[in-house]
Amino acid sequence: MALSPTFDIDAPRWDQTTFMGRLKHFFNITDWRTALLPDSRLDEAKALVESCRARSVPPGTTEEQLHYAKKLYDSAFHPDSGDRMNIIGRMSFQVPGGMAITGCMLQFYRTVPAVVFWQWVNQSFNALVNYTNRNAASPITPKQIGVAYATATSTALATAVGLNLYTKRAPPLVARWVPFAAVAAANCVNIPMMRQQEILNGIAVTDENGNKLGHSQKAAVKGITQVVISRITMAAPGMIILPIIMQRLEKYKFMQRITYLHGPIQVMMVGVFLTFMVPAACSLFPQRCSIAVSKLEPELRDAITSKYGDGVQRVYFNKGL
Repeated sequence: MALSPTFDIDAPRWDQTTFMGRLKHFFNITDWRTALLPDSRLDEAKALVESCRARSVPPGTTEEQLHYAKKLYDSAFHPDSGDRMNIIGRMSFQVPGGMAITGCMLQFYRTVPAVVFWQWVNQSFNALVNYTNRNAASPITPKQIGVAYATATSTALATAVGLNLYTKRAPPLVARWVPFAAVAAANCVNIPMMRQQEILNGIAVTDENGNKLGHSQKAAVKGITQVVISRITMAAPGMIILPIIMQRLEKYKFMQRITYLHGPIQVMMVGVFLTFMVPAACSLFPQRCSIAVSKLEPELRDAITSKYGDGVQRVYFNKGL
């Protein structure tokens, strides 16, 4: 199909105010296959997107090609800075990276050394993902990154090791749920710590047209809370339901004969869960989050009201992923 003169590459293809619209969007940009593409291909996609924004699209370019270029651009480049994100931190890498780590956490949960090692690996992965998907308008120092990483890892290890020891007298299924409890607890620490600058100094907020109005701590807290909920939701089905499935399967003789395949089986099954849960969890809340002016800090609220009156009822910001 030929390119329409009014084509806007930044206009959402699907309605971002509805869950189904956001789900289609995130199924598109979290496609794990995009993580396999070389940087040169991603840079070509970025160049095509930028040429479209400048209304200088190469002759013969179709809308389908532009949509695919925008898919690659959204999957690999940060929405605030426009910089290419490291591959491990991209949401498109959540399925291959998450399935390997989560599968191992679910398989190797019986001994303290195994719990410590895989929780450390998981928190290292999460720290990189959280840093990569932060709101880039709020810089964070290397020291703050180190403190956030150490705090989150310590929380995960303390939760996992403590519950591991406590559940030795509990039913076997309860022990299988320890990794999820540790992951949930660590997410509640890791994400706010990694994005502490937004909480301390506020996150940039704009009006409906993208005009910057100031910085809000309350907006930052709202956005980060939504991200924490999304991340826990992302992990929950695989880490809660899969242990139940594995416990029942392990009662069968054929499963008892292939114990060496239990790990790979869990990895693949986690991959199935994450293929659907990564986009679903990202879709729970709008990426462009909003908050009523009446709920902002008094200073910012008064500044907006004095300048715009009742013309601005809500402010908008990028909540991160």
